[in-house]
Amino acid sequence: MKILFLGDVMGRAGRAAISTELPRLRSEWKLDFVVVNGENATAGMGLSGDHAKIIFDAGADVVTLGDHAFDQKDMLTHIATEQRIIRPLNFSKSAPGVGARVFTATGGRKVLVAQVLGQVFMKRPFDDPFSALDGVLKQFPMGGQVNASLVDIHCEATSEKMAVGHYCDGRASIVVGTHTHVPTGDAMILPGGTAYLTDAGMCGDYNSVIGMEKAEPMRRFITGMPKARFTPATGDATLSGLYVETDDRTGKATRVEMVRQGGRLAQSGPK
Repeated sequence: MKILFLGDVMGRAGRAAISTELPRLRSEWKLDFVVVNGENATAGMGLSGDHAKIIFDAGADVVTLGDHAFDQKDMLTHIATEQRIIRPLNFSKSAPGVGARVFTATGGRKVLVAQVLGQVFMKRPFDDPFSALDGVLKQFPMGGQVNASLVDIHCEATSEKMAVGHYCDGRASIVVGTHTHVPTGDAMILPGGTAYLTDAGMCGDYNSVIGMEKAEPMRRFITGMPKARFTPATGDATLSGLYVETDDRTGKATRVEMVRQGGRLAQSGPK
């Protein structure tokens, strides 16, 4: 199976790049399944129902969220009716929606998508991501209940993301990090057959401070004092993420490639 994961969609620039580039990539790369992290797609904070539709219309099969899952208040009700949106497993127990679900890819193949939030350096305490994942991966083993599985680990610390990758090695097809908006260069297949990348980066304008217009973040770093709201940068966006091919029988990854398409970053992707 050919699976594409795209990192955090950042504001209008990220939405525009998704709308323009994802249909092309879906066709050219003959993708079977696409997952997009959309938690910053609306003004850089959360995801609205209307903007979720834009991402789905462009060719996404599933949209994951993150710690800003419900910053846009309409998502509190929208997620209950749009089952293709996944919020973190270890979010508040009273939160609407679910943190893991099995979806159908091309040819009727089954794909588990799950997301967890990390605990290290995050602004609020969340439940243990490891135990949250353990139950889901036991319920939906690769080569049994599902043909492939993808875990989005949404957190700050690279060490925590790596630990989740090794914890899931051999039990998930893909473990990919999100949240920091900075793509890492460590795409690999772990010893047990899990494709891994510490952070997918963002789908946004990299002439920025993690997707935001530079002036206000720089002012706060230099002076320690805020003056205005953060606003997403609006230049040409790069789609950043991970391309993985998996074995339908075992669920294990057989190929992994970092993805950078459009915008300012050096370009990469499957040839």
